[in-house]
Amino acid sequence: MHTSEAFHYSAKGNIKVTNRIMVVEDEELIKDMIVLALEEEGYEATAVTDGCTVLEYLTSSGSNSGETTFDLLVLDLMLPQINGLDICRLLRYQGNSIPILILSAKGSETDRVLGLEVGADDYLTKPFSMRELVARCRALIRRQRFATSPEPALEYKDIIMYPRECRVLVRSKEVNLSPKEFRLLELFMSYTRRVWSREQLLDQVWGPDFVGDSKTVDVHIRWLREKLELDPSHPEYIVTIRGFGYRFG
Repeated sequence: MHTSEAFHYSAKGNIKVTNRIMVVEDEELIKDMIVLALEEEGYEATAVTDGCTVLEYLTSSGSNSGETTFDLLVLDLMLPQINGLDICRLLRYQGNSIPILILSAKGSETDRVLGLEVGADDYLTKPFSMRELVARCRALIRRQRFATSPEPALEYKDIIMYPRECRVLVRSKEVNLSPKEFRLLELFMSYTRRVWSREQLLDQVWGPDFVGDSKTVDVHIRWLREKLELDPSHPEYIVTIRGFGYRFG
């Protein structure tokens, strides 16, 4: 007989707890193994054994506002009282954006697609290794943090760079840069006023294994100036420091 009692586990020893994960699994052995694996990775896990209890937890944690004190929900599909698919549907209907990893013995393509369509972020078929489970949990938490964190733009005068989007605006107009041009500009904008030699730029942008003429840096600098500068022959942004290299700003 399954109970609706909630079990709370915290990381032991010197491992720092960084994220909270709710595990919803009615098979005691699997539940305990999952909690132990997560605990060993430094996570804090709260385990429940039925659907009604998980809804009580997440509702009391602010699910109606789309927020929760948990960073991830590991959700078995076959549960007493209310199944995992209905839990997933209800949470998404309430506006709760907590990442959801579904666990299920049903591994057909139809079952996986259905789980993802009702709002799950990932689907793991039983039996699975604890190593893969932890890796998927880590990826989902990282993805959520990445999605909710503000875009760290780099700005200097009339240039704005959005590194995650690989976008650059110059005087409010988007410009198209090659990968090497983009890497050069990102490096320059990350260290304004610093002087870089050709060799240092080659190492940072082309890599230490680059084999070729260092003048390739000069060529890319010229192309970059043509896209950034009002007057490339009198650059405002990428300045040549004779005898040393290049400086941005």
